[in-house]
Amino acid sequence: MNIPISQRIISILIYMLPWSEALPFGSHLFNEFDLFKLLIIPALPIIFIQRLIPFGNIVLYIACFICVIRNPKVSYYIRFNMLQAILINIILIIVSLIFQILSQSLSYPLLTNTFSSTVLLMALSIIIFSIIECFKGKEPDLPGISNSVRIQL
Repeated sequence: MNIPISQRIISILIYMLPWSEALPFGSHLFNEFDLFKLLIIPALPIIFIQRLIPFGNIVLYIACFICVIRNPKVSYYIRFNMLQAILINIILIIVSLIFQILSQSLSYPLLTNTFSSTVLLMALSIIIFSIIECFKGKEPDLPGISNSVRIQL
């Protein structure tokens, strides 16, 4: 299946949604290493939209879900990548909530920094893999997540 370049670019941009959710995990890395701050730039438009609108996160997800994922006029490729990005984002939100609970009970900064760095690097590797696959015009096949997306679509 030959995916048009416009759909590939849109799919690549879609993965900035979970990247914007993963960025808070790297706050200590961004403070220590100036070069890492460049990783924030691609997610700035999403962060701006989320902060501009009250409850921007929820509004953005509902809009993506209704206007893109459940719209049969949108190509399957874009809908697949959008739903996969939203599922990655939901996983990051759950990890963030668990991290907040654990960080309140643990007072070891080395442990919390290590955990948050690990989550950031895992999210970065998943997103880079997904972007490369979208650039090639393939569906990023993430274990568990992609199967769930295919069932939903």
